[in-house]
Amino acid sequence: MGEAARPLELLDAEAYLAMEEQSPVRHELLEGVPYAMAGGSLTHNRIVGNLYAALRPQALAQGCRIYTETVKLRVSAKTFYYPDLMVICGGKPPHTHYEEAPCLVVEVVSESTEAIDRREKLWRYRELPSLQGYLLVDSRERRVEGYFRQGEGWLYRLWEGEGEVEVPCLEAGLSLEAIYEGVEV
Repeated sequence: MGEAARPLELLDAEAYLAMEEQSPVRHELLEGVPYAMAGGSLTHNRIVGNLYAALRPQALAQGCRIYTETVKLRVSAKTFYYPDLMVICGGKPPHTHYEEAPCLVVEVVSESTEAIDRREKLWRYRELPSLQGYLLVDSRERRVEGYFRQGEGWLYRLWEGEGEVEVPCLEAGLSLEAIYEGVEV
């Protein structure tokens, strides 16, 4: 016999942050519902490291903050994500455990995260007024997709194999060679 049904308790930001502080497992929060995050592959980790190493000098030179994987991004009162990489230029952090006004967000796409990164996160990230670009970096092939704010709309770009990816807000370029250095894809 199964357990008795009970109502789903939605978490507010304060309850979520308190839970995360005590939890050995990271959770993203979607409209008040926490979801445990799986660990990343070696390829995923190396790509994130390459992105951070390549973008950090430009971020620091422009007085921006750059974070990877373990810093939360608040996208609404009841939704928090852990982007693979984000850049914030200007202002002070709103809290000691999260940011909320990135100009750039990057997600490294894998088979298990692709649907969420392409649909749910794309839709939610584009609602952030500060966001100038959202990059999807594929972990299975040399492929980067970019969504860039253009006035009231968004522009889509694709890079495959070779080339230099535009990095908004840092006014920089990032070669696919640098992104995938030491990675077998």
